[in-house]
Amino acid sequence: MAPNIEQNTENDAQESSAPSDGTAVSGDVSATEMPAGLPSPLPEINAGVPAHLRDLTDRARGYVEAASSANTRRAYASDWKHFTAWCRRQNLSPLPPNPEVIGLYITACASGAAERGAKPNSVSTIERRLAAIGWNCTQRGMTLDRKDRAITTVMAGIRNTHAAPPRQKEALLPEDLISMLETLDRGTLRGLRDRAMLLVGFAGGLRRSEITGLDLGRDQTEDGRGWIEILDKGLLITLRGKTGWREVEVGRGSSDATCPVVAIKTWIKFAKLAKGPLFRRVRGKGKDVGQERLNDQEVARLVKRAALAAGVRGDLSETERGQKFAGHSLRAGLASSAEVDERYVQKHLGHASAEMTRKYQRRRDRFRVNLTKAAGL
Repeated sequence: MAPNIEQNTENDAQESSAPSDGTAVSGDVSATEMPAGLPSPLPEINAGVPAHLRDLTDRARGYVEAASSANTRRAYASDWKHFTAWCRRQNLSPLPPNPEVIGLYITACASGAAERGAKPNSVSTIERRLAAIGWNCTQRGMTLDRKDRAITTVMAGIRNTHAAPPRQKEALLPEDLISMLETLDRGTLRGLRDRAMLLVGFAGGLRRSEITGLDLGRDQTEDGRGWIEILDKGLLITLRGKTGWREVEVGRGSSDATCPVVAIKTWIKFAKLAKGPLFRRVRGKGKDVGQERLNDQEVARLVKRAALAAGVRGDLSETERGQKFAGHSLRAGLASSAEVDERYVQKHLGHASAEMTRKYQRRRDRFRVNLTKAAGL
């Protein structure tokens, strides 16, 4: 039976850009920058090459952008803009890179003095800003020595003073996920889509960008990160990652209500999808499925919304619960609950090391071995 149509409008927000500092940067920097602060290793090459090579130049620029993810490029562009704006306010030059200047900059970031009214940056944010500065310098044919003592000694002091344990998102266990699924209306297009996203995200151990980056088939969109194939025994997902392509096998569930393959097929059927992005916006008061790909931020919003509605971790306040759950909760949930050899989990998640996989296993091995009793107490 076809699903009833929702009457509420779609609230999926468009993807937000990285935060930026509106302050202009000095002329010697802006002359080397591309739009959005992304430099090119091939500056103005079109002006000095024969016409028949210009197409290759444009393609080379495209490959340069493809070398890193869109999220990384946005973050690095924002960090570079932040750094150059700070240099301008201090009447300092960001180029060529000066370790002493950068040491002062990260000190300002750690103390909240990088800009008026700013809060101190976390250690992880400062480390990312350093990486962004180094990357931008490299793209401009310059080298930043991050091992210079003017940087390393300051950074060591920042870590010793401000470092805090990582705040990992809470892992959603199977019973949590089942409760969350029950809060979704299977009689609506949006409910069918959200069920499919939660189930395939959990069973596939996928990142939120991998979930929304899926296409119905191979080579169907330019911005896709992978595609699905529905087979007799399950779902085969092919994903493009930082180190190449990998396959993820998602088996069928023990019942139709919790089977990711059934959920995907049901969504495709009622959304009348034939080609292109798998997960899309539902619009027109819930009566129509758009053509554009769903924003990956919606995965995080969905997880939080469903976890709150299901009463997951009801011992915490609503604010605390909202902070504990996000898209990564699905990936961590699979790693924490799959009772199989660790190497299979590692392969499934695409981790290069077992150590990284163990970081995802939030609660699987907690208190399994009681050394207190084993010692005789």
